[in-house]
Amino acid sequence: MAESIDIRELNILIEQKSSFVSGLTAGMNRVIVGQKHLVETLLIGLLSDGHILLEGVPGLAKTLAIKTLAQLIDSKYSRIQFTPDLLPADVTGTMIYSQKDEKFQVKKGPVFANFVLADEINRAPAKVQSALLEAMQEHQVTIGSSTFDLPNPFLVMATQNPIEQEGTYPLPEAQVDRFMLKVVIDYPTIEEEKLIIRENLQGALPEITPVISADEIINAREVVRKVYIDEKIEQYIADIVFATRYPDKYGLQQLKDLITFGGSPRASINLAKASRAYAFIKRRGYVIPEDVRAVAHDVLRHRIGLSYEAEATDVTSEEIVSDIINKVEVP
Repeated sequence: MAESIDIRELNILIEQKSSFVSGLTAGMNRVIVGQKHLVETLLIGLLSDGHILLEGVPGLAKTLAIKTLAQLIDSKYSRIQFTPDLLPADVTGTMIYSQKDEKFQVKKGPVFANFVLADEINRAPAKVQSALLEAMQEHQVTIGSSTFDLPNPFLVMATQNPIEQEGTYPLPEAQVDRFMLKVVIDYPTIEEEKLIIRENLQGALPEITPVISADEIINAREVVRKVYIDEKIEQYIADIVFATRYPDKYGLQQLKDLITFGGSPRASINLAKASRAYAFIKRRGYVIPEDVRAVAHDVLRHRIGLSYEAEATDVTSEEIVSDIINKVEVP
């Protein structure tokens, strides 16, 4: 009984604290037509302190979505266009000699912002990608012999173009795994497309005014951590991730030869965190199986290694995650 009262109190708290979500969503919808899933996943990443990898063909408003979110939250935003000639110092910063002071001074790079858009991240060589990796994982940057903390909240949103492979450097598995969510964006519907044409022909995009501060986002993250996850839900999350490693133990023998490696414990942690944030967005103080299912594809699609057999038969990690979700017993 005590637990049910706790849940009730938690629901009231989350109902109050999550009121800004509708303001953020409304602000995004004024600029972005459709793309409801994209807006939702950006909020999940923001509330879970996780980084996001967006994949989609050019022109689907990936950059615009990230920029709009940064404008709605009164915070610092920077954009880095990744190119083959980019150097790590162009991202993190470097030491510059000052003739006036006769000593080296630190010049901080564009990574020192709350929202960092890494545009076409797979166009830069491995050295640049690894420089961003330290920033993403450690929330700090080393320039010369000094280490600097990055601002809080700190969120990297990277985009990559899936169709053009010439002159690109595929992200190594270890780096892809650092992204909490990988979101694949599809074309808008024909009705949405007509609305996009109409809005663009009218002229300038609507003016964006901040609806929440960076400090309020940090406070909201504390509330998200209070969202209740039952032991049965924990078991469900663990079962889903274990099914990516040992599919035959879950009656999915057909997947055994299609997977070279499954999700790591980071997959389980991120699945739990994303489920919590999703429940918060839906203004609920506890996680239900539908929350886990809603975020499973975005959390797992980039954490499953496909075998040559899978690639030869055109099986995608998307289909594998769907098979697992349909098979693993729901609590």
